[in-house]
Amino acid sequence: MAIQKENYEIDNSTGINHEGADVNIPVQRLTATSIIGDEIENLQGDRLGKIDNLMINLNTGAVDYVVIESGSFMGVGGKLFAIPFSELKLNTDKKIFVLNRDRQYLKNAPGFDKNHWPDTNEHDYFGKVNLYYGSYVPPFP
Repeated sequence: MAIQKENYEIDNSTGINHEGADVNIPVQRLTATSIIGDEIENLQGDRLGKIDNLMINLNTGAVDYVVIESGSFMGVGGKLFAIPFSELKLNTDKKIFVLNRDRQYLKNAPGFDKNHWPDTNEHDYFGKVNLYYGSYVPPFP
């Protein structure tokens, strides 16, 4: 009988469960560290940026927004954007996230500078984000 060594790093990067009762079911959960740094493309295959961070709603435990970095070159320049997490779809074959928007749409989205993040409870900024994407994210209390 062969003993299978657990390798959660491979499971997290591939999104495939290699053991247990639910082997190889579609990806339902990923670690934050496996998401941060992932590339984001649109449906046309244009690179839009990469995931810089996650914004977690402390009341619901849900990831409300991903913060993506776009337009930088080797980490210099660029802009950050909070995008409702519901806007992203996982492409397990390419190991990326897909945002069904074009580059211009993202370029016109409410964004911010790396050194000047909006207050995490700032209703004005996140309200603009929700309105821009037509998404509903539960309000902060």
